[in-house]
Amino acid sequence: MQPGTDAPATTGPWTGLTERVTGELAGSLNLRRTALRLLDLLCPAFTDWAVLALPELRSGRLVLHGGAELTATTPVTVRVDPDTGLGRVLSSGRTEVLHVAEEDGTALDAMIPHPRLREEAAELRPADIVGVALTARGTTIGVLVLVRGSNRGFPAEDVGSAERLAARAALAIDSAQLYEDRTHVASVLQAGLRPPELPELPGARIAARIRSAAEHLDLSGDFYDVHGAGDDWLLVLGDVCGKGVEAAVLTGRTRQSIRTAAYFDRRPSQVLTALNTVLYEAESSRFVAVVCVRLRPIGDGSSAVASVAVAGHPPPVIIRAGGSIEQIEAVGTVAGVLPDLAYREVDVRLHLGDTMLLFTDGIYEARGADDFYGMGRLVELLPAYAGAGPEPVCEAVEQDVHEYLGGRPHDDMALFAVSWGR
Repeated sequence: MQPGTDAPATTGPWTGLTERVTGELAGSLNLRRTALRLLDLLCPAFTDWAVLALPELRSGRLVLHGGAELTATTPVTVRVDPDTGLGRVLSSGRTEVLHVAEEDGTALDAMIPHPRLREEAAELRPADIVGVALTARGTTIGVLVLVRGSNRGFPAEDVGSAERLAARAALAIDSAQLYEDRTHVASVLQAGLRPPELPELPGARIAARIRSAAEHLDLSGDFYDVHGAGDDWLLVLGDVCGKGVEAAVLTGRTRQSIRTAAYFDRRPSQVLTALNTVLYEAESSRFVAVVCVRLRPIGDGSSAVASVAVAGHPPPVIIRAGGSIEQIEAVGTVAGVLPDLAYREVDVRLHLGDTMLLFTDGIYEARGADDFYGMGRLVELLPAYAGAGPEPVCEAVEQDVHEYLGGRPHDDMALFAVSWGR
């Protein structure tokens, strides 16, 4: 058998090892664990020393797994020469077999691009090195570097076996790399979609809560945001059509559109008009329900004016310091379904101790054993928390709705509360 053949390993001294590599690497989606298990199977049964060289797609650097210490992971900071040794295997996918004489380190330099690892392999001189490409989906994803000392050599039959071992290992390593890359992408996107940290507002206290319908994904179609500075702030709570990953993507687009619009004009009516235009022109089949509240102190700061505009969203309620509940009369069409919409603002005044509660429809449409949670149940709950502040109000509502659900599935739910007065 000539080096580079890929005949089935049905017979030969390494048939059992090939089967073990296939079986024991299958199903693992942890890249480092897969690499370690491969090296553990090969050393010392098949080779005296081994390194698995894997280029990282995100960073572009080369990472070497193994060596004398199989659990070692060594990044390579220098550029690998594509015209020598390891670089040729990476670029061509063809096996390289090199001999290392007693006093010669040229082959080691060509195939092992790290001084400490070269020193380890040099201790086996005279030795032979095989660099075998790991190929998956038509691409070389790495190189398996094997070293045998004491003039044991790599006969053609063993080179062929090494290639078959690498081919089996490549499938498992490629799967682990794909899983880690996709997990990384998902985590980056997810981080960008998580609710923001709430800022400190002069003269006010704020709190917010979100409970996702797809809690295992930590992604929600409900969102909140706060934009502004000084004594002029815009509070936003919204609910995009749908739930899960698709809704979360639209949430990101909506939040960015609102942020951009608020940078130029914090009037809620203008923010919603801009959002509607952006979403409608995107020709999406989904829509967004949003409530915007612009909060500004009045006079000496003992009260504030809250300008409210809604786009297909339930309007906020106010828990007055004395215990009465005021439901704000504000209406508007959901954003993204019709062109050229205009929104109307409603101004209300918040006095010391008053709390305004914003909530998505996942709150009052939460379905329990008999019916929806409903606005009536929410309004009955709130007077007991007059003057308690935003955090207790959000906590109480979330807990009451959660108990009402009794473990049943639910839509995304979000709460945002602002209390005037520090």
